[in-house]
Amino acid sequence: MKFPKYHIEACIKGDRTAQKALYTSLSPVLNAICRRYMPSLEDAEDVLVDAFMRIFSNLSKYKGEGSFEGWARKITVNECLMALRKRQVFLTPLDQAFSLHSDEVDIHSRLAYDAIINLLDELPIGYRTVFNLYVVEGYKHKEIAESLNISINTSKSQLIQAKKKLASLIKKKHSQCLGS
Repeated sequence: MKFPKYHIEACIKGDRTAQKALYTSLSPVLNAICRRYMPSLEDAEDVLVDAFMRIFSNLSKYKGEGSFEGWARKITVNECLMALRKRQVFLTPLDQAFSLHSDEVDIHSRLAYDAIINLLDELPIGYRTVFNLYVVEGYKHKEIAESLNISINTSKSQLIQAKKKLASLIKKKHSQCLGS
């Protein structure tokens, strides 16, 4: 999604119409990111608000290098990680690919997306966060470890455990469907 530079400049100047256009165009994408990371819908909405506040307050720092959406996505992921860090979810022991716009999605895609989100919701927060960063956002384990203040081996282990747990959940859901 391309957001014209003149709209960004208008947002910086406080133009409410431009700010609303920016919010309207980015909120579905950024909300999907928040929803993937946060344990509840309410938490995702709170982080989305925080992300937009940070985006609007830092618009003058966007230099036009790379996509504006990518810049906003990075801010949103960082806001999610900060919110999770505040809860210290990564201090718990280890044993414990896409965004959708409602006007671009058919019902089957929406159902598949909802099913994936529901499966991710069943993962422990540490597993889910590492899985999102690695699989969805494309971070490397070193970057994940630095972002979450964990070791590289913990990142790798969390990803392996997330994949195992997802596979188990998928098998369980599949057998429930066959048994119905």
